[in-house]
Amino acid sequence: MKTRVAIIAGGDSGEYEVSISSAASVSEQLDKAVYDVYTIYMQKTDWYHQDEKAGKVQVDKNDFSIVLNGERIRFDIAFILIHGTPGEDGKLQGYFELMGIPYTTSDLFTSTLTFKKSFTKHVARALDISISKSIYLSSVDSRSPQDLINELGLPCFVKPNKGGSSVGVTKVKDQNELESAIRRAFEEDDEILVEEYLEGTEINCGMYMSRDEIVPLPLTEIVPKTDFFDYEAKYLGASDEITPARINEEKTRRCQELSVFLYREFNCKGLVRFDYILKDNIFYFLEVNTIPGLSSASIVPQQIRYMGKTETEVYGELIEDAMRRR
Repeated sequence: MKTRVAIIAGGDSGEYEVSISSAASVSEQLDKAVYDVYTIYMQKTDWYHQDEKAGKVQVDKNDFSIVLNGERIRFDIAFILIHGTPGEDGKLQGYFELMGIPYTTSDLFTSTLTFKKSFTKHVARALDISISKSIYLSSVDSRSPQDLINELGLPCFVKPNKGGSSVGVTKVKDQNELESAIRRAFEEDDEILVEEYLEGTEINCGMYMSRDEIVPLPLTEIVPKTDFFDYEAKYLGASDEITPARINEEKTRRCQELSVFLYREFNCKGLVRFDYILKDNIFYFLEVNTIPGLSSASIVPQQIRYMGKTETEVYGELIEDAMRRR
């Protein structure tokens, strides 16, 4: 029998549409001679599969199954593609652990830790990794704009502590903009970071686990046409994504080795992407994306293709690796 794959898409964050695009691309790329592929859409408590004939088929959350044409379909593996909650923050990982269903991402603990940028920075700092200065604020914290600027300088970034795709992120150039930027970030999250601006080159490094070997992908250099690599730059074509990055072999090797080190230390699994700013010959770690975008135009698929592989090959390796781990 073919392996039954449930591609998990949607979610409850501002990255919903990004997730839907990723899921459509992965569904198209998976080898249908090997896998029976079903996309499961999730938003809040509404979990369903959209069938061409039967229409909207609800998921039985008691065992993560669906009934289609009179047959109860149970899935062999979950290919999680929800960016943000509940796919990237450990919630679904905990659910699938309880169900005994293997999944393609990092485990519950790693997902929960790395979803919070502040926690990730604490771990990176303990590992003696170069990071930008930042100040954590919860909804009950009170820091004056002047205090923040005195410590971090201008320009600076204000961003949600949880989430991705630059949703709710503002580059602040003037003190008068800071309060509105903080309000905007708090609209997305109850925790935020105010972070110093590092002027340099943004470098992304994707990698994945295959047969217990960590495989680093070619590096990508990000050249935004907007003020920074925001949502418009990431998804609406307002950036140049150059693969391989225009840096020499020594820097490329250092970045890949650093990413492999962090992959191990964070206990990552599956396909991830590490983001850096290269400044004064130092790679400053920004964040790790444990579920990076996988639409055809996303960064990691570009890196896969440049390496000489196809998405079909790599996504198949992810599935087989996750099933071996289970």
